[in-house]
Amino acid sequence: MTENRELELYLHIPFCVRKCLYCDFLSAPASPEVRRRYMDALIRETAQRAEDCRGRRVTSVFLGGGTPSVVDTDGLEKLLETIGERYALSPDAELTVEVNPGTVDGAKLARLRRAGVNRLSIGLQSADDRTLAALGRIHTWQQFLDAYYEARQAGFTNINVDVMSALPGQSLSEYLDTLHRVLALKPAPEHISAYSLILEEGTPLWQMAQEGKLKLPNEDTDRLMYRETKRLLQSAGYTRYEISNYAKEGYACRHNCGYWTRRDYLGLGIGAASLLDNVRFRNGSDLERYLENPSGCREEVQVLSPQEQMEEFMFLGLRMTEGVSEAEFVRLFGRGLEEVYGKVIEKNIREGLLQRITGRDGREDGEERLALTELGMDLSNHVMAQFLLS
Repeated sequence: MTENRELELYLHIPFCVRKCLYCDFLSAPASPEVRRRYMDALIRETAQRAEDCRGRRVTSVFLGGGTPSVVDTDGLEKLLETIGERYALSPDAELTVEVNPGTVDGAKLARLRRAGVNRLSIGLQSADDRTLAALGRIHTWQQFLDAYYEARQAGFTNINVDVMSALPGQSLSEYLDTLHRVLALKPAPEHISAYSLILEEGTPLWQMAQEGKLKLPNEDTDRLMYRETKRLLQSAGYTRYEISNYAKEGYACRHNCGYWTRRDYLGLGIGAASLLDNVRFRNGSDLERYLENPSGCREEVQVLSPQEQMEEFMFLGLRMTEGVSEAEFVRLFGRGLEEVYGKVIEKNIREGLLQRITGRDGREDGEERLALTELGMDLSNHVMAQFLLS
């Protein structure tokens, strides 16, 4: 291995104060003692797995959950210290922590900033307190405001805010009010993630929908919310660089871009997935087993075939508005895009779902790329499914 091989780290902290009604992530409330034991185990796994990553340069670190900010700050600091000591961390590495506004204060945020965290992702979802309560969120709009401005005071200059549309009982005007309030923050966030609610099977909201107890916006309203998101955010100076993500210039989430471009990443913690040298694997989700032997619970190992690698290259890369590089496809797989996907590409171009573009990030650099059109973004799942070869 060479020292220039890039690697991303994802660390899963599966705890929250209360599980939101739409959430199907591997997360749950836990006692302070269980949280402490878990952080000790996660730190041990992080240290032990470093041996697998010698010769790799870590360019981004992402602490996700759950709610990482719910655990004791001492544990988060020790975890970050372990990463800095055991891994070749790039001087300009992006270090993100997800936080819930109901679990942070100025002191905790200041400590995270001093520990090297340089990017926050704050889960707002809605500016309407009634909607937040209906989702099972533990915070209010005022608590979000407090957390946001305390983060600014702590020195954070790269903040993402999560918002959601198509929520139960949500009108178009209410959703737009959330966007306007977020854009009115001074300074406005550098990044906004805007997701439409997906009812995941087994969640309380899904069950309510099955029983006819959930009033959701109709499809036309949902599409209006989607289109107004793009219009408002672009008019405010944000670039849409992925289906659900918008950023000011220079603030696209480097960690998530790594997923979409199939950069190698190592997942640590229960349920965390990894991709190393075209091998996908994940840790098991049994908490007690993990606490006993955090480095001994790897499972679901899958060595990706060239065909599977090509499929991933396409359906992950097409999520980004810059699309996929035809030259990169040839470099990686020794075959041209037209040779492998010619009929699929031409069909979707005829239907106005795909387009050939030159350059990336708005720069005309002569690089030939294949990207979704605006209509293709609307129908992205339909388009991407066609790039499965089997």
